Amino acid sequence: MNSELEAAVREASQQWQRAFNAGDAQACANCYEANAVMEAKPFGTYHGRAEILEFWQMLIREGFSDVQYINPKIVAAGDHAAILSSDWKMNKAHGIISKELWVLQSDGTALLREDYFSAAA
Repeated sequence: MNSELEAAVREASQQWQRAFNAGDAQACANCYEANAVMEAKPFGTYHGRAEILEFWQMLIREGFSDVQYINPKIVAAGDHAAILSSDWKMNKAHGIISKELWVLQSDGTALLREDYFSAAA
């Protein structure tokens, strides 16, 4: 994987985690492409940034915070995309990220196009 892509994905992932831990659902949603898809088991599937924003607002409102990724792995998915997978934990849940598809944008940043994860209390 090229170093520019890996650096962009690492920075974008850390930006999302900082936003979530700060309770900023809008900043979380801004880490997704406009037409992204997020499947959050057992909650449901969300299409587009507006639905994804509503999910993160609900979770933050319910008091979820302090997310930490455990042993994240990033693999290239072509020249302009990479897949991140990881275990994760937070104050009220834990789970597995099976696939975060981060895509390099024209400005050199990465945004989520697909996000598949599961949670357990």
